[in-house]
Amino acid sequence: MSAHGHNPSATPSTKRRLTAALALAAAYLMAEVIGGLWSGSLALLADAGHMLTDVGGLGLALLALRFSERPATSDRTYGYYRGEILAALANAVVLVLISLYVLYEAYQRFQAPPEVASGTVLIVASVGLVVNVAGILLLRSGAQDSLNVKGAYFEVLSDLLSSIAVIAAAGVMWLTGWYYADPIVSAGIGLFILPRTWRLIGEAVGILLEGTPSDVNMTALRSGLGRVPGVRDVHDLHVWTLTSGYNAMSAHLLMEDESLLRSIIDGARAVAGEHNIRHVTVQVEPEGCERNEFHL
Repeated sequence: MSAHGHNPSATPSTKRRLTAALALAAAYLMAEVIGGLWSGSLALLADAGHMLTDVGGLGLALLALRFSERPATSDRTYGYYRGEILAALANAVVLVLISLYVLYEAYQRFQAPPEVASGTVLIVASVGLVVNVAGILLLRSGAQDSLNVKGAYFEVLSDLLSSIAVIAAAGVMWLTGWYYADPIVSAGIGLFILPRTWRLIGEAVGILLEGTPSDVNMTALRSGLGRVPGVRDVHDLHVWTLTSGYNAMSAHLLMEDESLLRSIIDGARAVAGEHNIRHVTVQVEPEGCERNEFHL
């Protein structure tokens, strides 16, 4: 028997916040590209590349949330929940590629750093700082509940730090004329982004491979199910994540007495709820039922 949780799609407030953050990021992206080309600053163009992934990531996040609300069908019995995870993975991969390209361009500029219009860079980066602060305030609450929104939030957060670094580089170049500050900051942006993005990729791949959620202790879960009155044994226990914040479980429970069937099911649901599992499927078996265990 199975117990189904509510649809894990985002709230209307989260969607509105994503839409607002997307509009801000898109407007600033255009300003940053123009400013980077005008000033000749790689740091500003590197931040524009990062902002491009912000725009793409926010757009994918919004699209994935809309897909996740589509109802389940006979072909996709879980609906489109995994669309969110695929969007987060695509977003992270693009961000890694752009970071690697920025590192390559920074290396090239170390050979002969060109002159940069530091005043223009300073103005554009300062505007970017304000835009990114607004984006963080818009996305912070939703990042706690959704891996997809969390990926977009991390992008905006890292772009905020990038804007601060670009402002610092522009100040150095403006005051001293030391143009090595531009490729140094560009390389720093790339190196800052990579490890955080790699962790996001790991989380998304873990969900796609149906790994055990990090917030579920399988030993404690098995032990809790085994203590449900009337349960003699627990086997074929599986736990996985459908989408952010929506864990699922299936298990076979060997019962001592068929009269306890209802209480065993209710007890198993209660134990699963204690472990943040919202979709529960249990098969209750009488003693003597053939055991066919494939999972610890």
